[in-house]
Amino acid sequence: MNSKLEGAVNLTSPNPVTNQEFTAALARVLNRPAIFPAPAFALKAVLGGFSSEVLGSKRVIPKVLADAKFEFEYQHVSAALTALVD
Repeated sequence: MNSKLEGAVNLTSPNPVTNQEFTAALARVLNRPAIFPAPAFALKAVLGGFSSEVLGSKRVIPKVLADAKFEFEYQHVSAALTALVD
């Protein structure tokens, strides 16, 4: 890691996904059907005010890290989920 990074750093995947893409990837990793993404009302009930962070379309890119040539261990959500499950 480069200790000379300055300013805000987005700690996100270099390949953001939608809720639907995340749900499909998680279903593949767990060998379960992905019938539908988590419904908004359920997320609002569980997460309250934070649900807008989950449901909103942010598409945040880690530009500072990418510019610093940071090497992500997991470039894609499916690889990260597989590592978590294994």
